[in-house]
Amino acid sequence: MSSRSFLYRQTPNLITTARIAIVPVVLWLMLALWESELGRFIALVLLILAASTDGIDGAIARKRNLVTNLGKLLDPIADKALLSGSLIALSIVEAVLWWITIAILVREIGITVYRLVIAKKRVLAASGGGKFKTVLQIVAISLAIAPFDFLGSWYQPFVFTVLIFTVVVTWYTGIRYLIPKR
Repeated sequence: MSSRSFLYRQTPNLITTARIAIVPVVLWLMLALWESELGRFIALVLLILAASTDGIDGAIARKRNLVTNLGKLLDPIADKALLSGSLIALSIVEAVLWWITIAILVREIGITVYRLVIAKKRVLAASGGGKFKTVLQIVAISLAIAPFDFLGSWYQPFVFTVLIFTVVVTWYTGIRYLIPKR
């Protein structure tokens, strides 16, 4: 077995692992350099870069017929680490209200535990609604990180509205996971 064939087969999981590795860097930038527009901008770019790899690893896995149970489990964990960690950091720096972070985390942890419990019987892949929820969370978190207050007094209420909509969609899609399909 050549190393090329190993890398070929493991590319999606390696990309997912790289996404997980970027998480501490993004969180450090947010917590240590929040008052710096440059620090926030770099955190924003890395968050978007890491989040965009989610689609890339999935596309490669599907194109190469390399979808694995490990990938199905690692992928949502990478998303949760990036997005949940970012939400917690945003609440620590008082950019997102704690109740919003807690509402999203309760749903995310609950569905993750549910997925792990049923993983013995079957792996529950992300649904279309779950993918939309993840994209919406990325957008909301990105808006909260972005040093765009110079846009005017409308910007923070807009971010808050997007965050509220994100909480609603997050809970709606979580409840949909729990409703048996007919």
